[in-house]
Amino acid sequence: MLKAVGQVLFSSGLQTPKFTAEKSKGQDYEVRTYHATNWVSTTIEGMQQDVKVEMTAPVSCLVNPGAGPACETSFTVSFFIPEEHQADPPRPTDLENIFVENRKQFTAYVRTYGGFSNEQKSREELLRLVESLQRDGAPYKETPYYIAGYDSPFKLTNRTNEVWILKKEDGE
Repeated sequence: MLKAVGQVLFSSGLQTPKFTAEKSKGQDYEVRTYHATNWVSTTIEGMQQDVKVEMTAPVSCLVNPGAGPACETSFTVSFFIPEEHQADPPRPTDLENIFVENRKQFTAYVRTYGGFSNEQKSREELLRLVESLQRDGAPYKETPYYIAGYDSPFKLTNRTNEVWILKKEDGE
């Protein structure tokens, strides 16, 4: 059921990273293994070669919470690089603040939710996902985690957002 819903939700015409859906114990989340892909991370101010890169989805944000109350949380915002540029990504012009990230294959538990997202909403959805994983005895990493958004800020209805928690693999 979730796979069919996902196909409808992600049929926005934008390129998205490829993943393989796996069977999950719960009906309130998915298990996805994302293929290795390149992403451009931080902020986009320009690219060399004057290459126009089409919009893709999702925009992901890696959240790495600080170790204690006085520690800062770090956020890495990333944009999926379209398939036609995966093998040879355009090189960022601002090498101090922008970098091409090669994400290895990873498996994540994914909870999808609608509406406009904000810090409170994504935190609530993250906690719901954690509760589901604990209920099902699923092995997961507590940190870091991802927040993903699929829509332009100008899209007002049928919005798609996700929280991703990384699966803990054997030996981790």
